[in-house]
Amino acid sequence: MIPRYSRPEMVAIWEAANKFRIWFEIEAHACDAQASLGVIPKDAAKAVWKKGDLPYTDARIARIDEIELETKHDVIAFLTELAENIGDEARFVHQGMTSSDVLDTCLSVQMMQAADILLADIDALLDAFKTRAMETKMVPTIGRSHAIHAEPTTFGLKMARFYAEFSRNRTRLQAARDDIATCAISGAVGTFANVDPGVEEYVADKLGLKPEPVSTQVIPRDRHAHYFATLGVIASSIENVATEIRHLQRTEVREAQEYFAPGQKGSSAMPHKRNPILTENLTGLARIVRMAVVPAMENVTLWHERDISHSSVERMIGPDSTITLDFALKRLKSVIEKLVIYPKNMMDQINNFGGIHDAQRVLLFLTQNDVSREDAYKIVQRSAMLVWKSFGIDPDNPDKPAKLDDLDKQAREHDNRLFFYLSHDEELKKLLDVKKLAELLSEDSISYHTKRVDAIFKRVFG
Repeated sequence: MIPRYSRPEMVAIWEAANKFRIWFEIEAHACDAQASLGVIPKDAAKAVWKKGDLPYTDARIARIDEIELETKHDVIAFLTELAENIGDEARFVHQGMTSSDVLDTCLSVQMMQAADILLADIDALLDAFKTRAMETKMVPTIGRSHAIHAEPTTFGLKMARFYAEFSRNRTRLQAARDDIATCAISGAVGTFANVDPGVEEYVADKLGLKPEPVSTQVIPRDRHAHYFATLGVIASSIENVATEIRHLQRTEVREAQEYFAPGQKGSSAMPHKRNPILTENLTGLARIVRMAVVPAMENVTLWHERDISHSSVERMIGPDSTITLDFALKRLKSVIEKLVIYPKNMMDQINNFGGIHDAQRVLLFLTQNDVSREDAYKIVQRSAMLVWKSFGIDPDNPDKPAKLDDLDKQAREHDNRLFFYLSHDEELKKLLDVKKLAELLSEDSISYHTKRVDAIFKRVFG
């Protein structure tokens, strides 16, 4: 990945120095196991650690690259350079092993290392969601379905929902980490014909892995597909949050917005702009992470006991996906921590549309007072449509202002236009004393809609 979207801790996992270090440890631990089985001399195993356990400096890496130009084989180039340091005992290195034993086991370690960073990222993000959820637990805001006003909720519930979603993501990622934590030291076509299974068990234990039950000559790629698919799900959750914030920051909504730092500029042309650039960026980065999912799935299908059609894919998607997701999680954490919210604007959004958010509340009240559901729905919908009309909305003539009669003009003087129209509905007045409805709507509307928030929070946070 480009430096703009990279953090050094995650980048270091995929750099040559870390890769070659893991390769060396695989080979050296395998030598120890071979020596304990009497396959190679114990002094040879000691020599591998003593003479070969050196930092992978730029000079060593350059030498390996130089050898690979001739051998056209990365593992052989690595072993050749290692032999230059170890000397005669190097002939006992890589006994009975094949290149995939080194490459696949190393990739498992790198993916585990990457998962550990990502798990820490999610933990930090969960803390941010929880903090903001508690801060805004009872801050009313309008809930929307199809992007249209529905009923009131709280901003804290939005944060709690995202907390719960990323809690599930953490569980998924831990499972994917456990799935990929597998080791293959089984030799050509995975039969252990040239290496004892005990070597694999020993190396696995030293590296915090478990032996792959049947490795053919490679670790089965369904494990890797699980891992990258999980990264894709996490990326989609990031986009889910980002999209919510982007909508809330729209000028005509302005219920929340990204922090805008002193001296920050929003547009090269328009000085007034304060754009949701961070969450737009997160939306784009999520696409990059998800881009790896299909190739990872396609890697599951390999010819017979092995081919290397998966190799070039993993050399790219391994670093790119984990580095990008690491950056995105950190960025989202910062966005949530600094997110600016506007409770007054949220309350205005609820109050500015004549009480129509209480339509279902009235519907249920009518059904509980001997009005059929069909009649209740018809009556409430009729009054709700009149509320929209009172705001000048005529869907049949969108280019012209709605024609208002005297009742509509009177409705404009009332905060709760829904109740006003209901109280003048002749059919309703025959079915129900509208004073009962007035008593209902005199109760605090917000507390009616938020009375179960504590119960939801208990489910999420315990």
